Amino acid sequence: MPYEIKGLNEECGVFGVYNVPDAANVTYFGLHALQHRGQQGAGIVSSDGSKLRQFRDRGLLSEVFSNPADLEFLQGNMAIGHVRYGTAGSDSFANVQPFLFHFQDGEIALCHNGNLTNAKTLKKRLEDSGSVFQSSSDTEILIHLIRRKVRMPFIEALKASLNEVKGGFAFLLMTKDTLYAALDPNGFRPLVLGQMDNGAYVVASESCALDAVHAKLIRDVQPGELLIINKDGLKIDRYTTETQLAVCSMEYIYFARPDSIMHGVNIHTARKRMGMLLAKEQPAPKDADMVIGVPNSSLSAATGYAEAAGLPYEMGLIKSQYIARTFIQPTQALRERGVKMKLAAVRGVVAGKNVVVVDDSIVRGTTSRQIVQMLKEAGAKSVHMRIASPPFKYPHFYGIDISQRQDLMAAKYSVEDMRRIIGAESLGFLSIPSLIKAINIPDAGDAPNGGLTVAYFDGKYPTPLYDYEDQIKAPLHVVPVEEVLKKQRQSKGE
Repeated sequence: MPYEIKGLNEECGVFGVYNVPDAANVTYFGLHALQHRGQQGAGIVSSDGSKLRQFRDRGLLSEVFSNPADLEFLQGNMAIGHVRYGTAGSDSFANVQPFLFHFQDGEIALCHNGNLTNAKTLKKRLEDSGSVFQSSSDTEILIHLIRRKVRMPFIEALKASLNEVKGGFAFLLMTKDTLYAALDPNGFRPLVLGQMDNGAYVVASESCALDAVHAKLIRDVQPGELLIINKDGLKIDRYTTETQLAVCSMEYIYFARPDSIMHGVNIHTARKRMGMLLAKEQPAPKDADMVIGVPNSSLSAATGYAEAAGLPYEMGLIKSQYIARTFIQPTQALRERGVKMKLAAVRGVVAGKNVVVVDDSIVRGTTSRQIVQMLKEAGAKSVHMRIASPPFKYPHFYGIDISQRQDLMAAKYSVEDMRRIIGAESLGFLSIPSLIKAINIPDAGDAPNGGLTVAYFDGKYPTPLYDYEDQIKAPLHVVPVEEVLKKQRQSKGE
């Protein structure tokens, strides 16, 4: 989901359907399958062929649509929907999507997953020439760009505007009779096309949403494509031919649901291969008794690690199913509290044991440190952390909640220093080549890094960063490790 002008980045989910009765209900079920992509706001806009209707609010999808009358209000055979993460300073109703715009010549609904890296520059230019923004989300920028081209046919104005925005984006737009879908020139953000038994077309962030509405996956939307769906059927157009596949590797590592398929790769299978390659690169100690995974996105990698290492896989950590992801919580205090609320160690499994813990990533280090502490408090003899991705050293500017290098533990500390800070007996990461090998996108062709974006690990971004160029060069403030350890001891009262 989009860059918030005064906040952090975030990840979201989009869903759209054309030519199905009760399209809003179908969209609801599709969004439910995408709830893991956004838990702090949801909305749907429907069309009956003449009028667009909107309902949106903050909260989980089930909370937003707790009153059946709100879904019944959204009549029509076409709809788009959105689930979003909010961030500090931006979790306001005004930022909940889809947006609905009313013009004298018609209505347009719009929603977006991604982050525009030139949003600040575009917004300033638009405001200087008279535009008035209703939200702090960069999604709104696209509609202002389109409306500046009122003398052009709509599709041409849309194409020209899509060429002005930079970064990662999957846009869904809807007029009274047409559904549009557009993907950024690198395919950073995921977007798939499906079809239901009655011929209705579906566009969604992940294939798991297609499964939820009994739609068959046709294919991934390709970089630079513009899909146009109306009474004439499906038209696949392009707004640019300057494209190169660079799918966000964090989708495979963390975000996507295990049952989803992206660019021909099942997410669970890719994660299991990450775990198997991790076991070869970062072997378990000889006295290890078991492998445990951190629920939920690390379980696939943990099973692969255990299989390759010849160790039993055990359930040493359990997760409350009623707690949102802590990775994306807007403040450090909420993240720390969230870890304790969502995870618990199984004492009867880990007590007296040498435990290998497989996790998908270390971002800020908060979760890893608390997991190690939790397991040791439950009686684990030793805790060895294995991470099924490379060290996260550089910010993610294409649509996920990591835009400050200062927030990244691996940007400031060596692996050994990270090990000391989180309190594990050993710590090991997957290499970049093994990550690429594990995912193995079949249609990557000659695209660099196997068609993946791995800039978060090596700092080699596939596009210019525009408004973020200065930020990536900003000096890091690094607290000495001994000082960090001293504060940890003081917080424990030692």
